[in-house]
Amino acid sequence: MDTAAQPTERDRSSRPSVPEDTSEAERREERSRFALVARISDWLPGGRISLVLLICPLFLLLLNVLVAQPFQIPSGSMENGLRIGDRVLVNKLAYRFGAEPRRGDVVVFDGTGYFGDADYIKRVVGVGGDHVVCCDKEGRIQVNGRPVDESTFLYPGDSPSTVPFDVEVPEGTLFVLGDHRSASSDSRDHLGSPGGGMIPVDDVIGRADWIVWPYAHLTRLHRPDAYARVPSASTLPDAERAPQNAAGAHG
Repeated sequence: MDTAAQPTERDRSSRPSVPEDTSEAERREERSRFALVARISDWLPGGRISLVLLICPLFLLLLNVLVAQPFQIPSGSMENGLRIGDRVLVNKLAYRFGAEPRRGDVVVFDGTGYFGDADYIKRVVGVGGDHVVCCDKEGRIQVNGRPVDESTFLYPGDSPSTVPFDVEVPEGTLFVLGDHRSASSDSRDHLGSPGGGMIPVDDVIGRADWIVWPYAHLTRLHRPDAYARVPSASTLPDAERAPQNAAGAHG
């Protein structure tokens, strides 16, 4: 008995039947792909190695444009959390599928026409509809009537603001501040500029999620709990929602 032939016969019989036309179409498609890769490889100096070296940068470029992008911190306006020269990885998909920036998020945005012709990184303090005031009797910023304890991220020795303001954030915009308030040009300084110091949500490039360089600073950026108890603007009476002293909103 030819025992070596038996497994071969069983293997054949156990294969699921595939329509011949479908199988042939798949084979033709696979051959076409291989032929295309082979033609490109033959055309490129270095063959398939060069092809791989070409595809990798293109993939990284698409990743950079569509998914995540590194940004270098140019100033001390977000110290101590973000230092000059740090590189952060910005999640460009964070607000692409219906999600909106939230209070406490660190965002990168295009400041053209509002702050200046550059990209900026700041912390979101107020979102559309919020009533933001500085400061209460204890020197704290209030959002929708609730004082915010910023001690976990505010630069040591800085006050929440030396500039008084009382503003309502228009829908579709953000009120943003740097963590190092005495070294930050932010919404407070542009209240009299076009847009009133507010940043359109559409101009937000993404949320800074990680410090990725230098390696010693590697860390994930978390949203602080300071804003967790701030009520939604939609729950406030109209009298509390409107600024009490618009004339004091200047920078």
